[in-house]
Amino acid sequence: MLKWIVIVALLGVAHSVAWAEELELFILAGQSNAQGWAGNGASYPADPDNADKNIPFYWETPKHSSSNGTWTHLQAQGGRFPKGHFGPEIAFARNLRKAGYKPALFKYTLGGTSLAADWGEPGGKGMYGRMVEELKKAIGLLEKEGHTVTPRGFVWIQGESDGSSDTMATGYEARLKRLIDDLRGNVLQSPDLPVLLGVDEQHPLMKQRPIVVETHKKIAHDVPFVAFTSMIGLPKADTSHLTPEGLEEHGKRIFDAFVKIEKKRMKSKPSTK
Repeated sequence: MLKWIVIVALLGVAHSVAWAEELELFILAGQSNAQGWAGNGASYPADPDNADKNIPFYWETPKHSSSNGTWTHLQAQGGRFPKGHFGPEIAFARNLRKAGYKPALFKYTLGGTSLAADWGEPGGKGMYGRMVEELKKAIGLLEKEGHTVTPRGFVWIQGESDGSSDTMATGYEARLKRLIDDLRGNVLQSPDLPVLLGVDEQHPLMKQRPIVVETHKKIAHDVPFVAFTSMIGLPKADTSHLTPEGLEEHGKRIFDAFVKIEKKRMKSKPSTK
């Protein structure tokens, strides 16, 4: 009996190793246009190549919906509309896979949240701290299955809510830098991790306090391997939120920005010759 138990156990290990992959982790975080507030699942982009089934996906929209603490495949997320909602991650992840990457996407977003009041500081009890805990759990699940997980990119689509007051707007640069530094250094141990930023430049609060948009662009200019992605010209459902078509196009812009950063990053590495 013991012999058969050992054989079954070994077969299970062999099966796990056989299906183990070298996955490339991409993280999407932020507020409504990262979440996909107007991304009606009824307009979910067609997937003729069945790419979504091959893209691991873990998400949480705090207090609203989640993948229930497990990895599933790329899909619309529960809530907002009868058929759920989606953000820029769909086009972004599909383009990554088409380009030869093996993306595993982790999404942690919630509309109407500010970096100052909601996401908070590294090591704190705000959304950023809770995201880090969930991220570590998600990575651990993949590694437990035998996968190798390499952090490859961080997408931060946020900032409009920090335009609500002068205090939040003027402190935004320091807060965002601390978040990026902590995620790159302390959490992922990937100091040159590509970072893709985005905020709605034409949002009413951004017109009132443009320092938040200027901060995004300044960090993209000053900090290595960071890029800013514009939303100008993308269709909106209202004054704030991108339509399904706008979210899809923004996902493509994020992908294009990632490719450019990745080329710079690879060129910066010392030659092994």
